[in-house]
Amino acid sequence: MKIRLLFIAFFAICFSVASQAQTATPKVTHRQVKQQKRIQQGIASGELTRRETVKIQARQANIQKTKRAAKADGVVTKKERAVIHAKQNAANRSIYRKKHNSRDRN
Repeated sequence: MKIRLLFIAFFAICFSVASQAQTATPKVTHRQVKQQKRIQQGIASGELTRRETVKIQARQANIQKTKRAAKADGVVTKKERAVIHAKQNAANRSIYRKKHNSRDRN
């Protein structure tokens, strides 16, 4: 009886860990954090105008929305990851361009 309970508990734990692993997006999250830091640095240094900041933050919010939608069904597929990464690449380019253009807050 004890062995049977241990066996069932083991599979329950394995199943829950496996289902979490399918929705984990640590690279996406890490990249979002890095981009947010770059945005904050651009605001602090005056490299980003208010309008540029609003547009960049809207793009970041869209990426978060896409990420939540991808995780909603319990599995983040390769196609969903590719969409998220493409949006992050576009956001990355946008942040760079806006920080290095001739406009500034000062």
